[in-house]
Amino acid sequence: MKTFQDRSVASVLALTFALAPVAAFAQDTAAMPPQDEAVADTAPGEIVVTAQKRAERLQDVPLAVTAVTADALAKRQINDTNTLVQAIPSLSFQQGANPTNTSFRIRGVGSALFGQGVEPSVSVVVDGVVAVRSAQGFSDLADIERVEVLRGPQGTLFGKNASAGVISVTTARPTKDFQAKADFTVAEHDEYRARATISTPISDTLRTRVSGFYNNVRGITRNIGTNEWVNGSESWGVRGKVEWDATSNLTLLLTGEYRKMNSDCCASTLISIVNPVLQQVVGPINATRENRTINEDSNTFANSRAQTYSLQADWDIGPATITSISAYQGYNLEVNQPIDRINSPQPIFLGTAAFAPYTFWNQNHGKVDLDAYSQEVRLASNGKNDLNYVFGVFYMHSNIVRPFDRRRARCTAGVVGQPCDPARVVWQSAQSRIELEQDSVAAFGQVDYELVPGLRAIGGLRVQYEKGTNTGVRTAPIVAGDNVFPGNPSVSGTFSASDTAVTGKAGLQYEFSRNAQAYATYTRGYKGLGYEMEIAADLANQSAVQPEWVNAYEIGFKGSTADRSLSFAAALFQSDYSNLQVQANRSNPATGEIRFQTTNAGTSRTRGFEIEATMRPSDAFSVNAAVTYAQSRINIDGLNCPLQLQAGAPVLTGMPVNVCYRPAAGATPQQNLRNRPLQASPDWRINVAPRYEYEGDSFNAFAQFVVNFTSAQNFTSEQDPLAVQPAYTLVDATVGFSTPDDKYSLTLFVKNLFDTNYLTSIGHNSLMSTTANPFDLVGTYNKDADRFFGATVAVRF
Repeated sequence: MKTFQDRSVASVLALTFALAPVAAFAQDTAAMPPQDEAVADTAPGEIVVTAQKRAERLQDVPLAVTAVTADALAKRQINDTNTLVQAIPSLSFQQGANPTNTSFRIRGVGSALFGQGVEPSVSVVVDGVVAVRSAQGFSDLADIERVEVLRGPQGTLFGKNASAGVISVTTARPTKDFQAKADFTVAEHDEYRARATISTPISDTLRTRVSGFYNNVRGITRNIGTNEWVNGSESWGVRGKVEWDATSNLTLLLTGEYRKMNSDCCASTLISIVNPVLQQVVGPINATRENRTINEDSNTFANSRAQTYSLQADWDIGPATITSISAYQGYNLEVNQPIDRINSPQPIFLGTAAFAPYTFWNQNHGKVDLDAYSQEVRLASNGKNDLNYVFGVFYMHSNIVRPFDRRRARCTAGVVGQPCDPARVVWQSAQSRIELEQDSVAAFGQVDYELVPGLRAIGGLRVQYEKGTNTGVRTAPIVAGDNVFPGNPSVSGTFSASDTAVTGKAGLQYEFSRNAQAYATYTRGYKGLGYEMEIAADLANQSAVQPEWVNAYEIGFKGSTADRSLSFAAALFQSDYSNLQVQANRSNPATGEIRFQTTNAGTSRTRGFEIEATMRPSDAFSVNAAVTYAQSRINIDGLNCPLQLQAGAPVLTGMPVNVCYRPAAGATPQQNLRNRPLQASPDWRINVAPRYEYEGDSFNAFAQFVVNFTSAQNFTSEQDPLAVQPAYTLVDATVGFSTPDDKYSLTLFVKNLFDTNYLTSIGHNSLMSTTANPFDLVGTYNKDADRFFGATVAVRF
């Protein structure tokens, strides 16, 4: 592996060579009007977005986009990408045990697997730089301009990891006048957040911006074994920008960002204990859905650091702007998740083999070491013309290293609940190191052309080629005297695969007036090849997980009244996915083998409607409302059955559907699902946010409520009836006061005003859960699953 210094030097050289031709050619070009003229007639309150990689009014974009400004996020106390779901009903996320298996979902669709060899379905893009893996997308939001969520496949302009949609974050640029701001938030249960920004001009053509944040959020779960609060985090980050008007029509923007987070996340709490032996072992734990305690001898942790360096050049050549974005990104994550979930520094005896007594499993440790270089160059028309266009090329090289090691002990005899005689302990261990190197190159373009007044035709195409090489070695055991971890024998192998894909978009848009338009589009989407990078991978017999395809249809309408007292957007959509990339559970409770296989299986369909509206009955009162109905359903064969249904599975022939069965006597129980809900995909999400503002001579004030409704959802692909979160409603309230010039402000808030409990994941307990004992469950939850209060003080100059 290259050293950090080597990577940094290579990154700087890559940026320099990529932009040198653009800068040199620009010196001889006459000044042209800036691209901002495309939206020069924007009315107060309107939002300008770059959803189609051109600056456009949100009203004019012929696709479903939600854009949220930094001010709106701050007033809702949305501090990171995870909590964006509170403002955008079409967006949700499924909480995993760590960032590597936590994923965003748009319209119910997201990644259904957690291997590092597979790309996310929802692409996270920050200032034009595409995150390589989903774990990078879970970060703090500090000093941003806006967040855009593009719903539905966006592969034409954003590439092969946007089959469900895009979360695009635009951070604030340097300003031509001096600005400074800072805010400090304190909330119950020892939550502290601080942010600060300084933007200043150096000369008429050179300006800088520096921002930073620090968060210390105490855990929300009490570990009585270690006498500590867990499921909290401490994080900090800094971002610097230098913007230079190299000529009258060429602007260079250099950005560097570094972020670090240490977290003892995400330990699950027991929410159901039926087995009395488990209750004896875990001690004074009251296992209900309101449980906020664990009893473990070590803490789960997930520590990460991320860095991104980019250079963007915008060269205005009059009718169009040439944009170049060169970037390096690095991401490192280290996770250890104890699986036994008990307070025992050594193996204890839990009874017969039916209890699967792997009673000491504190070593379940993995890392992600990611590096990527990318280069995008595009040509986009300026203004709004009869013919508007975006053409570009994109290249990315990425390298991901995935080490993993695990060790556990089985106690074969003794007194139930007591430490085991060392002579009766059987240890099992294994480790792996897998490295994936990928290259991707693409050419893309999208145009819209006015056929007759008001009617535009839309067409787009992307041709992309990718190649990956996956090399790995697994060693077992890793401690002298241990046995091989079941299903993890020593093995090594190298595998390469490549693919060429063509995706695109076609549609029509009709503009009734400046304030009303309708559109209908068809999109062909694609999610690239996948590889096995987890410890149980069959390295000697590798094959690629084949690409996932989607055909998406959308009809939409956007409009507003002339005085903007009412603005709204509505969309009907249907997306049909084939060759789904899924994480198939191939574990065997009888032998203790833990194995999740990345594979292709089945199809899915998501369809429904979305409505977003802003009502302004008066200058002081407004209501934002949004409704998403997304019926997400899956068809898949050969999936494992829920644990509690396996023992009674009958032997059936043929292909029965929606029933747990054995295809032959002694075979593993399985099920063939038809038209069943996708995991972590509620049908309904509704958001209503009334707001009242007061402007006076001595102070300004506002009051706001936010109501979020989420319908019932199942957290498992197996459709486990024990893993259902019922429908729930959260209500947040905020009041704020500021000086008339907004220099000083105070905001008071309460999250989850009515103290509504909800869970973000549910699963079977990893200890002693077999077909004989399947009713012991664990869950995870957010801090706002309990009511808490807080306040933010801000100052700006």
